[in-house]
Amino acid sequence: MTTKPRKPWRVILTQGGIQLAEVEHTSETKAYDHVRVALRSGADTARIMQWEGGRWWYFETVHAEDVP
Repeated sequence: MTTKPRKPWRVILTQGGIQLAEVEHTSETKAYDHVRVALRSGADTARIMQWEGGRWWYFETVHAEDVP
């Protein structure tokens, strides 16, 4: 069995289809805080992943137009 990482949430930011950054977070709240700031600052898409059951799972994709 694979050990759970210390930061089980991952945010992958893209702009125009090009990956800008991949940042890990300790909680869902911190991941979504980062998503809001990044999408307001120029990124157009954030893909959120969660570590569960020994592997990374797709959680959600958020687009800049979805963030008020």
